[in-house]
Amino acid sequence: MPKKESPLTALSSFLPEGSFEEVAYYLHHYKVHLTITRERQSILGNYRNKVFDKNHRISVNGNLNKYSFLITLLHELAHLLAHEKYGHRIQAHGKQWKEEYGKILSEFIPKKNFPPEIEKLLVQSLKNPAATTCTEPHLIRALKKYDVKKEGYFFVEELPAGSLFKVNSGAIFKKGERIRKRFKCVEVATKKVYLFSPVYEVMQITPL
Repeated sequence: MPKKESPLTALSSFLPEGSFEEVAYYLHHYKVHLTITRERQSILGNYRNKVFDKNHRISVNGNLNKYSFLITLLHELAHLLAHEKYGHRIQAHGKQWKEEYGKILSEFIPKKNFPPEIEKLLVQSLKNPAATTCTEPHLIRALKKYDVKKEGYFFVEELPAGSLFKVNSGAIFKKGERIRKRFKCVEVATKKVYLFSPVYEVMQITPL
């Protein structure tokens, strides 16, 4: 996936107002090589620890809205802080990472970098930070309000039962019933059953 190195002077345009200086401090202090990538389907950001002559490296998807971008960047910085403090023999999203993520979120939240609804949800998540916002549906819904609307795209939960939808791979599914926290959907071509998160974004093909 092509990446573009991000000069700090350009980084501010990806961040909420008032957050740049503190973000820049972390990047300078830990000599982070930051890249902003095109949209990646499987991840929003990535961290690689420093090795030999290479600095810490963080990448963040450039298509994210500014609040999602900051949250993702803080998530990756927490990986860096956990690595600096505990080394590499820790679980990726274990208690050490959760501790560091909670600390860095606690620094940014009081500075009012986020809208009230998102701030409230982030405060709630401090009790037990998730490995990804994808496992926090309420936060995803709140952040989605600040995305640029893509015509024809919806969360699975927004589609009527029986709707056909397409995912990024091109596969087509039919929405079925909800089973606990996920929706049972059938791939049209193979008849295989898959479970979808209610806040998984898909393209609707046809109404009910």
